[in-house]
Amino acid sequence: MNENQNKPKQEAPKNAMGEASAAKSSNGVRKLLTRKWVAPAVFMAAAAIIVTLMWIYQGADNSKETSTNETVQTEATKGGEAVKPTDKELEGIRKGEKLAWPVANVEDLQVELPFYDEAASDEDKAKAVVQMGDTFSAHLGVDLVAPDDQTFPVQAALSGKVTLVDRHPTNGNTVEISHGDGLVTVYQSLSEISVAVGDEVKQGTIIAKAGRNELERDLGVHLHFGVLSNNEAINPATAIAVK
Repeated sequence: MNENQNKPKQEAPKNAMGEASAAKSSNGVRKLLTRKWVAPAVFMAAAAIIVTLMWIYQGADNSKETSTNETVQTEATKGGEAVKPTDKELEGIRKGEKLAWPVANVEDLQVELPFYDEAASDEDKAKAVVQMGDTFSAHLGVDLVAPDDQTFPVQAALSGKVTLVDRHPTNGNTVEISHGDGLVTVYQSLSEISVAVGDEVKQGTIIAKAGRNELERDLGVHLHFGVLSNNEAINPATAIAVK
């Protein structure tokens, strides 16, 4: 009688990590991967995961972009774009006032850079040109300076509502006041601004002090004063002279 027939069958030895099972699983995976339909299925599953991750990432970016846009809109509102008082409201604030120089006594100051007037002589036009690098442009306001190069208070030239407070990269700190009938006064190269968008100001109210800007830095401390009528620049001296 064969002794080997009576011996019980011995199982393949296993280590702690189950190497026998791992070997069987590995063989099973190899067999599975040899099937023609498996590779496309794996590819489609991977593609689906990638698309899902991209969709989630894009959604996060859109949320950030929306948040940024909301911030810009808020700043724009603070900057005055949302403040559009009616002419009737502004006429009530003005009460028949006449435009005046935005300083206590204009005789104490000097006009360093005049308004560019198309009807002026060529010599006067040449004096009213601003140079920025290699670019020359017409000066659409009047620049006032103190003889001692010191700052001075800047006043509202007419009663109205503050519709813009901004810091311009070349024109410096800027304030705009709307007065109705399409009339807006512009104050640039300011320091120590004391008004905010939406404030109602009376004629003569101190809104800031004269300062400096990058565009006209050669002038030192000065005030750039401009007048807009229906978005067109007009000569402040001419507008003030109108009685």
